[in-house]
Amino acid sequence: MLFRRVLLATLLLLPLPAHAADLTVFAAASLAETLNRLAADYQRQTGKTIAVSLAASSVLAKQIEASAGADIFISADEEWMDYLEGKGLLAAGTRRDLLGNRLVLIGPADGPDLRLAPGFDLISALKGGRLAIADPATVPAGKYGRQALSALKLWDGTPLAPAENVRVALAYVARGEAPLGIVYETDARAEAKVKVAAIFPENLHTPIRYPAALTRDARPEAQAFLPFLSSPGARVVFSRAGFRVLGR
Repeated sequence: MLFRRVLLATLLLLPLPAHAADLTVFAAASLAETLNRLAADYQRQTGKTIAVSLAASSVLAKQIEASAGADIFISADEEWMDYLEGKGLLAAGTRRDLLGNRLVLIGPADGPDLRLAPGFDLISALKGGRLAIADPATVPAGKYGRQALSALKLWDGTPLAPAENVRVALAYVARGEAPLGIVYETDARAEAKVKVAAIFPENLHTPIRYPAALTRDARPEAQAFLPFLSSPGARVVFSRAGFRVLGR
């Protein structure tokens, strides 16, 4: 049952063909609600249709490398944007840091508050379960989580429930399949069945930044949507979702 649920969640987030859309945005899964809302707002304002494909930044970057199809890429970390830039797959001069976020430990909505510090008994807090976390080998949220837990000396020996992306990790906790999980603050806000049990101090991991850029093969229509993501209206949408808006 768990495998089928994970497979379904993964398929729902994997990029889909854009077909008749005027432009396609590949974006980190944690941007689901905000990007879909902004795409709808942009269509109402301009008449241009946008296909938003959501998945782990690693999956999206590899798909951009393998084939055309994306006009804009928004990653949940600098590393995967650097990867595409190093391969010459971004439009020169279009990259910008769009957003910031915070890393949190989540539990069920009726669960206790916890205090993250060296010596924290994470194993006992898991009560025999596993820690839900996006794949720490490739997915940004998982990599940030591994850095933070390592800094607290809590990484080694912690039983993990690895997930394809941060929204699958969120779903594990929301469904009661994992007692605790590591996600972004914005993910926790988007799910009523979980609560933020603790916030990771930001000095424990690489700063969380979401860079955005046009791809090398971006269609002309995409050149207007990227600035739209930094417009006053878009900034309000991102801020209300809990993101930190970077730049002007």
